[in-house]
Amino acid sequence: MRFRFDPSKNLEVKRKHGVSLDEATEVFDQAYLVDRKNDNSEQFRAIGWSRGRLCSVIYEIRSDSEGEFHWLVTAWKSTAKEQDSYAENI
Repeated sequence: MRFRFDPSKNLEVKRKHGVSLDEATEVFDQAYLVDRKNDNSEQFRAIGWSRGRLCSVIYEIRSDSEGEFHWLVTAWKSTAKEQDSYAENI
């Protein structure tokens, strides 16, 4: 699985949410929960573990000459509701 993100957005997300997009790629290394965002059907939310904490990641599936990749948009420490959803479904 390939990942890409805007390097300046990576720094902004880390400062604002305490989770960098680079760290958030770890969510995809083990079991994770995926759903579509309600307000943007092109984007998905994955909930999974990164650096010992449950995180949520918003991403899009994009393509280039090498095939599909995950474009990471933002990430944060999962909310209580997201934690409950993860616990119920994984």
